[in-house]
Amino acid sequence: MATSAALTIEDAIVHLGATVGREYTHTREGQIVVSPADTRQIAEVVCFANKNGIAVTPMGSGTKRHWGNRAAVRIQLKTERMRSVREHSWQDMTCTADAGCTWAALQAELKHHGQMVSLDPLWPDRATVGGIVAANDSGALRLRYGGLRDLIIGMTIVLADGTIAKTGGKVVKNVAGYDLHKLMTGSFGTLGVITDVNFRLHPLEEHVRTWTARTSDATQFKEPLRALFDSHIVPSSVQMRAEKAQCSVDIRIAAVPKCLDKHAIDLEKIFSGIPFSEPEEDAWRARQNLFNANFPVVVKASVPAGELCTHVAELQREAAANETEVHVVCQANGLIAMAFDTAGDATIASIEDLRKKVRGSGGSVVVLQLPDELRSRLDVWGCDSNALPLMREIKRRFDPNRILNPGRFVGNI
Repeated sequence: MATSAALTIEDAIVHLGATVGREYTHTREGQIVVSPADTRQIAEVVCFANKNGIAVTPMGSGTKRHWGNRAAVRIQLKTERMRSVREHSWQDMTCTADAGCTWAALQAELKHHGQMVSLDPLWPDRATVGGIVAANDSGALRLRYGGLRDLIIGMTIVLADGTIAKTGGKVVKNVAGYDLHKLMTGSFGTLGVITDVNFRLHPLEEHVRTWTARTSDATQFKEPLRALFDSHIVPSSVQMRAEKAQCSVDIRIAAVPKCLDKHAIDLEKIFSGIPFSEPEEDAWRARQNLFNANFPVVVKASVPAGELCTHVAELQREAAANETEVHVVCQANGLIAMAFDTAGDATIASIEDLRKKVRGSGGSVVVLQLPDELRSRLDVWGCDSNALPLMREIKRRFDPNRILNPGRFVGNI
């Protein structure tokens, strides 16, 4: 989106430089990059952009900047100067972190009091709190502790007109109004700019053990997994990994050492006939490795948990039939991450076929990584929901001038 006729790029740089500091304002690849120091400066930048019709994209470290549709923006709003853990009420088991704080830095601070935010997102050393929340990223710990919407108790947001809004609070039990932070979580920066987030905390998992079972057929895990979740064992994480003709299940349990020994015996009975082996050192980084390996296509699918093994087995069979290879990492709650070695017609056909299969049960398939030349052939969101008109109306109410990441989200919101 271009600036208004009466405003030049040079004028915009001068104005923004006066707001955030000239040393924190520069141009890069045709975009104006600004790095505000606090919420007030972000509000001034967004208000200026809104008045002049300039599109803005909030950005932390940019680890997920390629997710979603491409958004044509002129201002890149960086949160790199806002990276503090501003408050840690360890007695109440809550904390407040700036949007630009990296996930690893947040967890390191909380660890001093034996606490954590119970989430394992991608690239924790680089990914920032704001970006993780905006993309609604979560890992295998979601099985026990829930996703971001369960862990966030409040946040501060700058709306499209520059209004500073606070939602939720700083205590776990809070009933102060509508949970606006749930709406912002996973909105990809299209409804507001997140400037800080309040989290509920959990005790740090001290004694942890991982078991890995392997077989050649994913469907063999269906009954053992059902028995596991019906048992007294409460795993922190359960994931399935598959590639070629191999499939494995990783089980992570946190407990006192004596209980861990008892769980080992129980797991042997539950997975009777499927041998356990030593877990790989980076087993719990398997999802991240799909992106680090530079596969041309990476997809996230959501399916009913009870159908997980069936879908994985079908993906393996289809890949073998098409003489391609698919690498799969699943969370036991029904989230599947898969990477394809090729980006040709067979891969596109596999994605579209999977979408047809999961829609009937309320599932979805989102393409997170895709070569630019294929974006005209495949909708990365693949949304076919009757909720889309409501989502568009929410966008219109929150951002009538469409300056916040226009077009990036579902249905070009």
